[in-house]
Formats: sequence, structure tokens, C-alpha cells
Amino acid sequence: MRVLVLGGTTEASALAGLLAGDARFDATLSLAGRTSAPRAQPLATRVGGFGGVDGLVRWLREANVDAMIDATHPYAARMSANAVAACARTGLPLGSVIRPAWEPQPGDTWQTVPDAGAAALALGRRPCRVLLSLGRQELHAFAAAPQHHYVARTIEAPQQAALPPDLKLLQARGPFERDSEIRLLKAEEIDVIVSKNSGGSATYAKIEAARDLDLPVIMIARPDKPAGHVLNSPQEALAWLHGRAPASRRGV
Repeated sequence: MRVLVLGGTTEASALAGLLAGDARFDATLSLAGRTSAPRAQPLATRVGGFGGVDGLVRWLREANVDAMIDATHPYAARMSANAVAACARTGLPLGSVIRPAWEPQPGDTWQTVPDAGAAALALGRRPCRVLLSLGRQELHAFAAAPQHHYVARTIEAPQQAALPPDLKLLQARGPFERDSEIRLLKAEEIDVIVSKNSGGSATYAKIEAARDLDLPVIMIARPDKPAGHVLNSPQEALAWLHGRAPASRRGV
């Protein structure tokens, strides 16, 4: 059974390991290419976009794919929309691994905003020290609030021309531990954290550290993300694939 896995997450990597050890599947892992040196994977891997819905449909047909798993990041709404549309056009089954969002716990102080631009405004006019933990793609939004000192933690350096003038970059890849996050927040004298609600355990330690230090978190809400058959884990995705007969690939 030929399977395309849309990846870039810990769940996708875990599923890749499960599929690589199962002779019933001939699977390919697709990565968006946001990092130049992604972790090695046990599956055949392609990197880069497909060229919208039309390009994805063409790739699925040329590769004779039987089913697709969307295990992309919770904020990769466009890719998920393309996956839903492409599977509708080709008649392929689509399973979507949905990572549960974080929920505020007693002691958390969260302000939820719709996007990075709103997060920059929510920081207010009084200068403060901010940890940005939202990836490198949206750091430019904080150039609109240049009065703050920013510490941005990213896997790779940002490439935007417009960035906040007072910006310190920390290049690191999770998972992170609570004690080390507490040390970081204290060392950088952070007043507030800006984060996406990524869910999962790899980067949750910063939320625990903020709780311990009584720091507020400006949380960027998840976008509406189209989905196929909702799956809760890589193991559930594998079981779902086991129960699927090869699709008829309507529209070929």
C-alpha cells in the first residue's frame, strides 16, 4: 500500500518509524523544507512544496498513492486545506493526526490572541523583555513594537529583512526541560512569553516554567485547520491504514 505522509512534526517522525518497520507499506514522508537540515528519517523523504492543490493531485497520481496521512504542524493550515482538497479530487482516503492543544492550568496567566501582529500589540507600550517562541517565520511582526527587548528561540536564523531592532537570537531544537527553561527565563530576565499553542510535550516546558515563575503568556490561537478522518496518535494512524483497502483513485 503506497502512503504519503505530510510531516514535519514529532508525530510524523514516529509514524515514519512505524511504517518503515511494516512491510505492508511503501511510504514517503514529505517535509515542507522550513529547516535546511531536518532530522534523518527512516522513510524515503521529499522536501518542498507541491505547487498547490493541482501539484499535489498530480504528485499523488504519478506516485500511485493509495492513502495520505496529514501529520503536519497545528499551524500548517494551508497544507492541510490542500490535502483535503486533493483527496476530494482523487478519491483518496485522508487521515489527519491532530495534536491536542494545551489548556491553561491553575496558576497560568494566558492572553489569547489571533496572530503574531495581535501578539505584538498585546505587549503594550511599556518596554519589557519578551521570549518569542513561535518559530522564525513571523518574527517580523514584532518590528511594529520596537520598544521591547526580544529573545527569539528558533531552529534556524530568520531571513526576513524587517526584524525588531533589539533582538537576540537563540538557535535550539527541542525537546526542552522545565529546569533549563526556568534558568533561561531568569538569565534573560524575561517578563512575558509569546508562544503558539503547539501542543505536545517537546516545548511545553516553557509553559510550566512560566507557571512556576508567575510569568504571563501571550498565546497565539490555532488557525482553523481542515482535516480528514481525525486520528489521535501515530499508532492510531497506523491502525487506520491497516483497515484501509487500496483506494480506487477516482479521477485518474
